Amino acid sequence: MAARKHSGNQGFPQKKSGNTVEQNSLQPLTKSYGTCLVSFLALKVADVNWQSKLNKAAHHTADYSSTEAILRRGQAFSITLNLKTTAEPGDNFTFIASTGPSPSESQQTKAVFSLSEESASGWSATREPSEPGCINFTISSPADAVIGRYKLKLQMVSGNHKVSSTLLGQFVLLFNPWCPNDDVYMANEKERREYVLNDSGIIFQGLEKRIQQEAWNYGQFEEGILDISLSILDRSLNHHEDPAVDVSNRNNPIYVSRVISAMVNSNDEKGVVEGKWNGKYRSGTNPLQWSGSVTILRKWYRGRYKPVRYGQCWVFAGVMCTVLRALGIPTRVITNFNSAHDTNINLSIDKYIDVSGKTLDLSEDSVWNFHVWNESWFIRRDLGSFYDGWQVLDATPQEKSKGIYQCGPASTRAIKEGHVNLDYDSSFAFAAVNADYVTWIHYSKKRKERIYSDTKKIGKFISTKAVGTNSRVDVTANYKYPEGSLKERRVYKKALKLLGVRSTGKKAKITRPGRRPSAALRQPAQKPTISGKLILDASPVIGQDILLTLALRNLISDVKTIKVKLRASAILYTRRPKAEILQLSRSIKLGSEEVKEISFKISYSQYKNSLMDDRKILVTAVCKTKPGASLLVEKDIVLQDPFLTIKVLGPAVVHEPVNVQVTFTNPLSEVVTDCVLRAEGSGLLKEQLRINVARMAPMESSTVEFEIIPYKSGTRQLQVDLVCKRFSDIKGFVMLDVAPAQ
Repeated sequence: MAARKHSGNQGFPQKKSGNTVEQNSLQPLTKSYGTCLVSFLALKVADVNWQSKLNKAAHHTADYSSTEAILRRGQAFSITLNLKTTAEPGDNFTFIASTGPSPSESQQTKAVFSLSEESASGWSATREPSEPGCINFTISSPADAVIGRYKLKLQMVSGNHKVSSTLLGQFVLLFNPWCPNDDVYMANEKERREYVLNDSGIIFQGLEKRIQQEAWNYGQFEEGILDISLSILDRSLNHHEDPAVDVSNRNNPIYVSRVISAMVNSNDEKGVVEGKWNGKYRSGTNPLQWSGSVTILRKWYRGRYKPVRYGQCWVFAGVMCTVLRALGIPTRVITNFNSAHDTNINLSIDKYIDVSGKTLDLSEDSVWNFHVWNESWFIRRDLGSFYDGWQVLDATPQEKSKGIYQCGPASTRAIKEGHVNLDYDSSFAFAAVNADYVTWIHYSKKRKERIYSDTKKIGKFISTKAVGTNSRVDVTANYKYPEGSLKERRVYKKALKLLGVRSTGKKAKITRPGRRPSAALRQPAQKPTISGKLILDASPVIGQDILLTLALRNLISDVKTIKVKLRASAILYTRRPKAEILQLSRSIKLGSEEVKEISFKISYSQYKNSLMDDRKILVTAVCKTKPGASLLVEKDIVLQDPFLTIKVLGPAVVHEPVNVQVTFTNPLSEVVTDCVLRAEGSGLLKEQLRINVARMAPMESSTVEFEIIPYKSGTRQLQVDLVCKRFSDIKGFVMLDVAPAQ
């Protein structure tokens, strides 16, 4: 078999095919058209057959778009030497497998092993029954082998003791969730198919009371993605500092996943994605416009490792899921609603507002409407078997860990039990799901009023995609005991103690050096004598007015006069206010246990120029009574976009064209121009498809039709995205069952 060359791969990492043969012996290399003849003194090898179909099926790597041999560790693979001559009885075969820039047996990046003898490093080879003119070998790697690209050499000592060495080719070795002795072993086949082999998925976003599905194209098997994932490891700070040690550590999923969490963001090195949460995105792509990882990873590679602009939490998590699944580590995407960013890790989030309800920038703490991270599945040899299983990893650059913007792996078992003193970053993850939330009215430097304290607000509806379907699974119970339960409060107090935070009755103080003291009182806030609720009169839709009602109830028999200050602000999903939309003041008198309502409207003309791309508005009502404690009522609003309608016009079959029809509506009462319809999907489109939509009249519906030619069978996800300047993306997706080629 001739050594094949890659073709049609411009822009992707180029590697030699796994069946290349090189001659390093004293004898000259003889070539003929289409065949490499290698002289082993007495033995002549025509070519090396890497048994591609057999090995791909056995190693669950058939989906990778690569001509290389892609194998999983801890599992045997087959190769065949096709001979021009026969081997002599005295010929002695030795194999050498090596990876990295400085292969070394002591660092487990080089293995030397003879036939039928397992090496010290656990590699072995056996000779199998063969047809005349060839030799079949079965080679096994250990379950803790370093992952990465290997060279395989064959060294032969002939009967007259002359030595020849031949490069048989290259292969890529991955983690193996199917191998019981691999640290990433996952026993359930349906889960392996979901968390390793599924190349599309759902990332949940929105609000705790309005959870939205967003489709994401992971595309870990698409052309070039595995090579790019390996090159991410080679660009890390660890690799630059000591390449040999870095490669030798790649046998450990704890190490590999932590490096990837650092490399997916660009904060410390030329990582993949640059984060941005403020301002305009003219010098890059609005994070809301990404629909998958493939375009991002290829852009990073083609741009000579220049960070791709821009990402936010779901983008970082989507890209990291792609890379870890490509490397063989079972990984899923997790969304935490009302997620705390506790900058000083005192397990209390302090929010300050003024008397009108305006959020004041007096604390670096924040509560995001949602935050997205990853979980990967592996055992924790460093912590003990109790902490095996799902591990939290977060590539969003929020806080440094050991001097680098990286986070995890933190065991979910450690988080649930409040073991916040364990590696890695378990305290940060614990705070994200379990911090207390305290709101203050700030009157002056000397006077503030604690008006709201909630031990149950943070960490709601922690969600991930179900195995085998697109439905949502709530995994909150993996992170904490039921809110308000005795066990949950005991865990919280244990975590405070381990972090060195102690309650003095007035203030929580941090006794550990290097931490700022919290301003949060541990005693309960004074209880208001009124209650209130903000109610949406109808589902809010972009381009339409928002109708709201504030319902107030007097909880006691005394007549109350209440001064109400209403405020609406455009916010980011991190709940940072960006623009004021509306301010109102009202005075209302409530009789004994009376209920009254205040109705008000936020018109489209008021919010259209202030609304941020993620279409979120925070409405607050500060209600003051004399005497008595103040009441704060809040309402998060997400404006809905119109839906896309996607129809596949015919059966989907591999290598056969099928048309897709997309219908959408301009939601605004004004003309919009220069829109772009984009489509992508692994196994359906090799590159992102872009179609210009020139003009849409107010409230006009438009239809676009395009052709796809599926190239992989099975269940496939097609994502469609309409991007316009006047309103944020309208997204949709459809699942296709693609039949094999007929």
